[in-house]
Amino acid sequence: MNSTGTTIRPPIKGAPLLGALFLLMAARMSLSRSIQLPLHQICLRRPLPLPRITPAQFHKSRACPLWSTSFPLCLRLHTLRRNSAYPPTATTRSFSSATSSMPVAADAVDNPLLKDFVFPPFDAVRAEHVRPGIRALLKKLESEIVELEKTVEPTWPKLVEPLEKVMDRLVVVWGAVNHLKAVKDTPELRSAIEEVQPEKVELELKLGQSKPLHNAFKAIRESSDWEALSDAHKRIVEAQLKVAILNGVSLEDDKRERFNKIEQELAKLSQKFGENVLDATKKFEKPIVDKKEIEGLPATALGLAAQTAVSKGHENATAENGPWVITLDAPSFMAVMQHAQNRTLREELYRAYLTRASSGDLDNTAIIDQILKLRLEKANLLGYKNYAEVSMATKMATVEKAEELLEKLRSASWNAAVQDMEDLKQFCQTQGAPEANNLSHWDISFWSERLRESKYEINEEELRPYFSLPKVMDGLFNLAKMLFGIDIEPADGLAPVWNKDVIFFCVKDSTGNPIAYFYFDPYSRPSEKRGGAWMDEVVARSRVLSRDDGSPRLPVAHMVCNQMPPVGDKPSLMTFREVETVFHEFGHALQHMLTKQDEGLVAGIRGIEWDAVELPSQFMENWCYHRDTLMGIAKHYETGESLPEEIYNKLLAARTYRAGSQSLGQLRFSFLDLELHTKYVPGGSESIYDVDQRVSKGTQVIPPLPEDRFLCSFSHIFAGGYAAGYYSYKWAEVLSADAFSAFEDAGLNDEKAVKETGKRFRETILALGGGKAPMEVFVEFQGREPSPEALLRHNGLLSVSTSA
Repeated sequence: MNSTGTTIRPPIKGAPLLGALFLLMAARMSLSRSIQLPLHQICLRRPLPLPRITPAQFHKSRACPLWSTSFPLCLRLHTLRRNSAYPPTATTRSFSSATSSMPVAADAVDNPLLKDFVFPPFDAVRAEHVRPGIRALLKKLESEIVELEKTVEPTWPKLVEPLEKVMDRLVVVWGAVNHLKAVKDTPELRSAIEEVQPEKVELELKLGQSKPLHNAFKAIRESSDWEALSDAHKRIVEAQLKVAILNGVSLEDDKRERFNKIEQELAKLSQKFGENVLDATKKFEKPIVDKKEIEGLPATALGLAAQTAVSKGHENATAENGPWVITLDAPSFMAVMQHAQNRTLREELYRAYLTRASSGDLDNTAIIDQILKLRLEKANLLGYKNYAEVSMATKMATVEKAEELLEKLRSASWNAAVQDMEDLKQFCQTQGAPEANNLSHWDISFWSERLRESKYEINEEELRPYFSLPKVMDGLFNLAKMLFGIDIEPADGLAPVWNKDVIFFCVKDSTGNPIAYFYFDPYSRPSEKRGGAWMDEVVARSRVLSRDDGSPRLPVAHMVCNQMPPVGDKPSLMTFREVETVFHEFGHALQHMLTKQDEGLVAGIRGIEWDAVELPSQFMENWCYHRDTLMGIAKHYETGESLPEEIYNKLLAARTYRAGSQSLGQLRFSFLDLELHTKYVPGGSESIYDVDQRVSKGTQVIPPLPEDRFLCSFSHIFAGGYAAGYYSYKWAEVLSADAFSAFEDAGLNDEKAVKETGKRFRETILALGGGKAPMEVFVEFQGREPSPEALLRHNGLLSVSTSA
């Protein structure tokens, strides 16, 4: 980011990425769009990501919220011809016949996890399949790894290709099981996964610490043929070498044994952390019978609260007469914080949300301390001073460069955030609010929304009828066709799904041939589905795992959201922020699906440095403010009337509303994450909460409450892939804003120029995957290194930055 002082570049030339396959198995995290904002900001943001809870599953992917049963009917506009690149007969072959001659045990023949499926049998997998299925798979793969170690040679066909084949099945099967845990959770499924997870981690460690394989990769790196290898092949080799070191391949005897124990314990603790957050969120219910207590809630929120009450046994509950049940699930919680006039109710929910998983049997405090202690010990075993250095070893940034960027953004945001608070106080005084001179955290969302309505004459709830989910998806797909030359069609019935509301889509190129597939699970199901939103891979594009016709295996993704479901006879009506969420997750999916990289270890989202991985997702959010795109989406679900032009202009004007406050909210978490993983001493004189209070002095205009325990639900860094990496959202946001500026420079009203720029974006950012360093990819697209200027300009903070 050379134009304003912060340069983004890899810490070493050809820096390896998280693309090593065995690392994908050990840390395949969901790419989530649920950035955790301070509670008083949750409902107020500009196109910053929504509060997101990264699923505590070992998947490399991302997250966001959505919802209903009428949605599939609305989207079934076409019947997909069965011209899939996958032959239908392939779905019934046994796993053993496809991958090796080793027979499967007789009692495992009917286990759906052991079939050579094309699409995972999500409808057939049960908790009772997990133990025998995963154990049979692990035993088989371990045998194949031993055989590979005996026969390995430092060549692509004798090392990399068999390695990818061995591990891909575990990536896919374990991914399917953990996906079901995220979207269809049961105690039985949890128990089964918990029991076999140590055995799975043990296999990963054996592979990651395999000296025969490591030596073979070193031989490739040191061979005379090295310079003749493609960029993708070099990236794969360098990644494998780097990640093997990070997996303890160089450790001996006692140190290796201790390292392996730490890895096992960290896996258990992270899983337990995520489960506690989910259970604490589900545990809270606030039944209400007096409508005066929820005065101000919009009709959609009342309908959801009544629908929730029905699901809790109040069969006669209605939106008009109740009873109503309020929960900490995002659509319910956010509606109360933003609209409920009952200040006492807002405070109760705020405190409940703020203290989730911080007491009783679900208390995550001790788990956090143990995780931080073990991460530090792991770093020391590997020869690093702290865990942040371990994390940064496979990222674009260094600790110093990340902190440099964060401080630059903090300085640009601070004065604007102070002014935000002054504006809010003054507005409250004009409204005669008794709390005007003593605003608390549970007042900020409510009064900020009132000020926004007053200042821009925009009421988000009144805009919902213009954003029906079917119309939003139709507009999103039209945008993808215009920018990237693809067609997206419903493919219902082609692949098994886990819930009746899940839609399956086929992505086709301009000639009508399938190039990818994806699932879309839009609606909130609090009783069984994790909160937030995310994108994840199901299978990656791969030459090595080609099917019968010899063409590369096509990528398959899933997008999961948690929107308010349709209520009554109304379709799912979305807030503008939920529209942004869908665009965000779809950006992740596009990078996975539109890859042209045939090497499976660096195809799609695999192998991309974690701090560059949010580029396509945050890039896509910008299109929500593009006039033609938004006006194509915003059609009244009953009348078909377009969103009035003056409202579009107000949305555009409101884009930077409270941008300073929103920016500081993310920066608090980013600074805190780095502080905990660089300087914090577990068991020392300062607690994790003390650290939060200290960090917040420079990142929060109103300090957090003394009892603030948000760390106990900070799944991103304790149950997800963002440990010492939360800064990645801001790092990638700089990249994404700068990338979008290329379209602005070309002329957003010039369709020909937009298409040409979109083609270039597809051929670089979306196509190259992890086969080339992200800085090189960005320069290939934009023609220069990135600058924070576009981000500051989009946020209305550029003038503040230049004067700071």
